[in-house]
Amino acid sequence: MKRSREEEEEAATAAPGVEGIDEDDDNLPVGIRYRSVSSVRPGVECPYMDTICRQFLDFDFEKCCSVSLSPVNVYACLVCGKYFQGRGPASHAVTHALEFGHHIFMKVETGKVYCLPDGYEVNDRSMDDVRHVLNPKFTDKELQDIDKNKAWSRSLDGIDYMPGLIGLNNMKMNDYANVLIQALMRVLPIRDFFLRPENYQNSKSVLLHRFGELLRKVWNPRNFKGQVSPHEFMQTVMSSSKKQFTIMKQGDPVEFMSWVLNTLHFELTGGKVKKRSVITDNLQGEIQVTTEKGSGKAKEATEDLIERVPFLMLGLDLPPAPLYKDSMEKNIIPQVQLYQILQKFDNVMVMDHIKLGRRRFKLTKLPRYLILHTKRFTKNNFFVEKNPTIVNFPIKNLELRDVIPCPTKKDGSPVPSKYNLVTNLCHDGKPGDGIYKVHIHRNSEDMWYEVQDLNLVDILPQQVVLSETYMQIYELQS
Repeated sequence: MKRSREEEEEAATAAPGVEGIDEDDDNLPVGIRYRSVSSVRPGVECPYMDTICRQFLDFDFEKCCSVSLSPVNVYACLVCGKYFQGRGPASHAVTHALEFGHHIFMKVETGKVYCLPDGYEVNDRSMDDVRHVLNPKFTDKELQDIDKNKAWSRSLDGIDYMPGLIGLNNMKMNDYANVLIQALMRVLPIRDFFLRPENYQNSKSVLLHRFGELLRKVWNPRNFKGQVSPHEFMQTVMSSSKKQFTIMKQGDPVEFMSWVLNTLHFELTGGKVKKRSVITDNLQGEIQVTTEKGSGKAKEATEDLIERVPFLMLGLDLPPAPLYKDSMEKNIIPQVQLYQILQKFDNVMVMDHIKLGRRRFKLTKLPRYLILHTKRFTKNNFFVEKNPTIVNFPIKNLELRDVIPCPTKKDGSPVPSKYNLVTNLCHDGKPGDGIYKVHIHRNSEDMWYEVQDLNLVDILPQQVVLSETYMQIYELQS
């Protein structure tokens, strides 16, 4: 009879050569005398259920055996929180159980609970909260009400937190990734897509599953602790990006956003870039690029070259920072209106580039969520410069039609073009030495919060517009 996958894994980690041995012989080692009892017992019949310590359980980190470092057939000790491989007679989990007296283990892949070294499965509803922390799941009703819930949750240590707006642990220098994760979760269709694991359960992409797990943990109202660590997600990012983005070196959120969106889209479509996905359906717009004849691609052409190019983010150019100080010997911090730098896309302003030529830009398709980023950092062969210009932007009712020509419907009527700000990512400090923060609008309370790693404070809308904005996400008004 063909064995199940779980039975094969247990056989691989079991002690060899135990058949034919008299297990009543007291001179034999414990591991040899051990015989697994394949049965299921209710929790009331297990004398070790009261030894479970939920305060020590942390499922945010990589689930590898603490002895063999193998990620195969891993069990979590529900007493001390450590991971061990297998539950066979000579496995690391059984050795730990006999050595330290920790008997309750959960298989991280299935959520089944076992008592070791006895080997029987424990079936008890009191373990549902642990399973929900290990692998959070949401019902249709919970997803429908997720943006209406104003209630805060409380962790086991008494810390209050907001589901969906919980602090993310900065393991060393991954603040650039933390702010991006917080910002991307405000794109509601993408968030709702990844909160349902069945949408991508057939995908073999580790990045998709790690990103979905992270979002479900952030939105889990029953966490054991008031923070979430993106450790597993960042480990996968480092592997997938070939260490372009790491936790050891601060990266650029704009570059990271571009990489994450394009990689998620690539994995969701199976490598078919032109195929639609939840990423392109909500973030992709289209821009018309006109290259004047005699320059760039149209250097040999007799007419202007017109192309239509899809985009996920729009880059905005800041005016050059002043070189001189004012009469008080202080650096002048200039200000510019967002409407002014948006004129780059009015199909009139000509942008001159040494290699790409003289070009004009015009929006031909507006996305549901518009991502704008200001080109605040300039890199050269020696150092990185930061432009300190303050951008004055509206939080509500950003009407693009008042500034630039917008696309129309087939009947000539205008398409909706009014946006509201949902998140604002900003940078404080010197380039390469500063910190990234993000301002989040919570719909259920109609309040703004500033998030910087584990720190979260409520702020006034007037404080949002005073920041050195670096990237913004606007939502199209319905």
